[in-house]
Amino acid sequence: MNSTYLLVVKILEKLVIVLLAGIVLVVTLQVFSRFILQSPSSITEELARFLLIWIGLFGGAYGYHSNAHLGLDIFTNKIQGVSHHLVSIMAHLLIMLFAVVVMIIGGVSLVSLTFDPVQVSAALEIKMGYVYSAVPIAGGLIVFISVVKISHLLAQVSSSKKAA
Repeated sequence: MNSTYLLVVKILEKLVIVLLAGIVLVVTLQVFSRFILQSPSSITEELARFLLIWIGLFGGAYGYHSNAHLGLDIFTNKIQGVSHHLVSIMAHLLIMLFAVVVMIIGGVSLVSLTFDPVQVSAALEIKMGYVYSAVPIAGGLIVFISVVKISHLLAQVSSSKKAA
């Protein structure tokens, strides 16, 4: 599972890098067409918006992996030992519950609503379901990362109980 996890995280990292490079390029083209050519492009504006959605969702999953997300740890930093691990497990379970209910179940519902009847974007004329599919995919990634984090914490709890 560890090699699979590392592969998924590496792919996620590369995807976020590509999306960030893409949005920089698209926004640069938008600024160039707007101010230099005096003819703003609606395609680049819409594409930048869609890339921002994907960056936010996949970047959030990567941030969760790397513990770069915001968190209030005032109380949890005061807890030591096995209790700290158990509180961390509960936090990851709550994150997993949110990802399943809101992102996966809600995201699949959102995607299906935009595929039937079909909603297409105004400028790019792509199906909005493809744009919104980032929600359940990122939710699945967050669930996968949660499972790995919880399994590592459970291993630490069991090893600390054996040591005691």
